Amino acid sequence: MVIDNTILDSLTAQAKASPRLRMNLNFHQSLDEKCHRFLNAVEPGANIPVHRHPEKEESFVVLRGRIRVITYNDDGTIIENMVLNPSEGRYGVNVGKNVWHTVEALDPGSVIFECKEGPYVGHEEEGILIVDN
Repeated sequence: MVIDNTILDSLTAQAKASPRLRMNLNFHQSLDEKCHRFLNAVEPGANIPVHRHPEKEESFVVLRGRIRVITYNDDGTIIENMVLNPSEGRYGVNVGKNVWHTVEALDPGSVIFECKEGPYVGHEEEGILIVDN
């Protein structure tokens, strides 16, 4: 499969029509696979709770648009607040194991390539961190 504007535009249209304001296109065939690779179209206003993966790293590479990535300490204080923007030479980030994080779309039509270890485990042990913004 070639990842081109046709794929990105289609995924973006699906994200805009989704109540969650985001849509994935998985390249892995099963949630049990050892490596999860997918496109994630994220629209401004999408709610992506602050979460962590105790046993997994996660990588984000922005293909289109601008994405804010925020990492947090266990007490909810911000470790780093960065904007990924390919037009400014800031393409991606790797979030380490057990690091609280979230992403936020800053531009309509933003699309991320994500990669993380499988299998899928729904928000793992401790769930979601409540952060006062």
